[in-house]
Amino acid sequence: MPATSRRRIEIVDYDPTWPALFGEMGGTLRAALGGVALRIDHIGSTAVVGLAAKPIIDVQISVAAFEPIEAFKDPLERLGYVYRANNPERTKRYFREPPGSRRTHIHVRCAGTFSEQFPLLLRDYLRCHAAAAAEFATVKRRLAERFPYDGKGYTDAKNPYVWEIIRRADEWAQLQGWAPGPSDA
Repeated sequence: MPATSRRRIEIVDYDPTWPALFGEMGGTLRAALGGVALRIDHIGSTAVVGLAAKPIIDVQISVAAFEPIEAFKDPLERLGYVYRANNPERTKRYFREPPGSRRTHIHVRCAGTFSEQFPLLLRDYLRCHAAAAAEFATVKRRLAERFPYDGKGYTDAKNPYVWEIIRRADEWAQLQGWAPGPSDA
């Protein structure tokens, strides 16, 4: 299979500095966005203590609406974040780190939507279920070896497992009466 990415997919052991890195970013984002950001959350594998991950901080910003886009796009661009208008996922607006900075993915989603709730539920379930997090780490490491330079192949192969976690997470959410806690920033 041909390589589709210049960067090697690397899964590293959990780094206890990840929450602090998010904390700094979250504070800066909160100051820049104010009330436009209804929530700012640390999502993805770096948000789960003990979970091996790609060393990329994922941030979800929840907004009331995508329009006017300037309400969040302009403050993020002033911070140096790069808007990826060609992102194919229509349920989010996507930004990347300022050039030369640590890899960061910013996902702007509409509050209350499935696409906003999905990463919060996944994160919270994995935080509460160490065995599921360990399984997930094993899958990610195996897939990173199989698709070392193929981000799409890695993601496509990981998706069925993520959906299985979400199925279990939904059962757990129903039993617990899960709802997202307060915003992280």
